[in-house]
Amino acid sequence: MIQKFLKDEIINIIFPQVCGVCGRIDKNSLCPKCEYLLKKYKDFKIEKVFDKDFENLIYMFHYEGIIRQLILKYKFKENAYLYKTFVNFLLKDEKIFQKFQTYDKIISVPISKKRNKQRGYNQSELIAKEIAKKVNISYDNNILYKIKDIVEQSKLSKEERIENIKNVYDIKNKKNLENKKILLLDDIYTTGSTVQECCRILKRGKPKKIDVFVIAKD
Repeated sequence: MIQKFLKDEIINIIFPQVCGVCGRIDKNSLCPKCEYLLKKYKDFKIEKVFDKDFENLIYMFHYEGIIRQLILKYKFKENAYLYKTFVNFLLKDEKIFQKFQTYDKIISVPISKKRNKQRGYNQSELIAKEIAKKVNISYDNNILYKIKDIVEQSKLSKEERIENIKNVYDIKNKKNLENKKILLLDDIYTTGSTVQECCRILKRGKPKKIDVFVIAKD
């Protein structure tokens, strides 16, 4: 424990944490001024979903303005550290913190090995793992996986996305889902085709419930 503490302290001295919005050094990855700014965009919602393989869509922001800029910076500009900015902002809200605690397991939408190698990280996985650690629930990346690489969903129309994402995911260790309350995490919800396909596959494990959480809804 002491060795880990010292290691973390040394890393923070060499590579100090910065606010993901303005870039100022800040141990919480979000300075008070920028936290106040993000609160202006906050619109926490839990939407009941019909005709889908999940029950509720939960999101914090709408995909616009500075939120859109931050997500694009996080996802495509090699700014992996931004996961801490998002998570630290999310979990300061007691209602959100308590909501996350109602689940047994968090699972992130997987990306292909090729995409992971190109980007260096799975943006949804980093956020999901950090939430699981801070809320003290299980994170499992050994259930849902991507079996083939596809054209990026963001480049396609709604109809094309639905077809593009079919049969892209598979499942293993299904018993780890049985009778569990599952939260599937992704970064953005646009048409919902990606999370719907993931949830369709996850239902093979007979979970008690599946909800979806995204940082922003388009």
